[in-house]
Amino acid sequence: MSGLRRRRRTPLLFDRASPTNPWVIQVAKTPSPFSSPVDAALIDDLVAASRILAQHGVLDAWGHVSIRHPANPERYLLSRARAPALVSAEDIMEFDLDSNPIDQRDRRVFVERFIHGTAYKARPDVNAVVHSHSPTVIPFSVTGEPLKALSHIASFLVDEPPVWEIRDVGITQGLLVTNNEQGNSLAKTLGSKPVALMRGHGNVVVAQDIRRVVHRALYTEVNAQQLATALSFNRPITFISPDEAQDPKRLDDSWDVWKAEAMKD
Repeated sequence: MSGLRRRRRTPLLFDRASPTNPWVIQVAKTPSPFSSPVDAALIDDLVAASRILAQHGVLDAWGHVSIRHPANPERYLLSRARAPALVSAEDIMEFDLDSNPIDQRDRRVFVERFIHGTAYKARPDVNAVVHSHSPTVIPFSVTGEPLKALSHIASFLVDEPPVWEIRDVGITQGLLVTNNEQGNSLAKTLGSKPVALMRGHGNVVVAQDIRRVVHRALYTEVNAQQLATALSFNRPITFISPDEAQDPKRLDDSWDVWKAEAMKD
């Protein structure tokens, strides 16, 4: 028996536990990339969110999606700098609310990560953030034409999204949000609303969870497309009124379809 123990101790680690159970195998664990545990299913949804929005043309090669850390509200999770359509679970990193990476190693980070950290700092109710260059939204950020809710499924836009002007706080790298001062200014413009437009740049979308923020980001673009068409008719438009606004009742159904399509490869 002693010989058997000697042979097994070469590849495995043992600790003496008790007289009745003299040897206990220690299984080596892979270190977590996060400071506190995160459910793998939530990371999977974050990856799916990035790919869904890329598939639907809301995110281009540079946009990004984040979630607040579920165990630590002073942290958030965001991919390393990578095209949204290519994001995987291994790309997800942790940041504090000043947008400092917790364990950067040799990974590149998004220069506009400050959009996320300042939104979480300003809005305790927000647990997910999208920054996109949503193509049909941008004309509404530069023309003075308000982006109003045209469709019931985009009725979260019933309170017209404000437009943020980067010149009010100062330019560093073109129209990019590259520091907390700019991020705080954007968060102030966003206020308590779900969407703010960024002049000549795109938008920021927030929600209480990852599935809802994907819905809002996607249907901000869809509503912009529909409104641009309606405006081209040059006829009076009946917009959604506040008493008609409602959150979608079957959000999980749309999420299941979007996720299945985006992750099938």
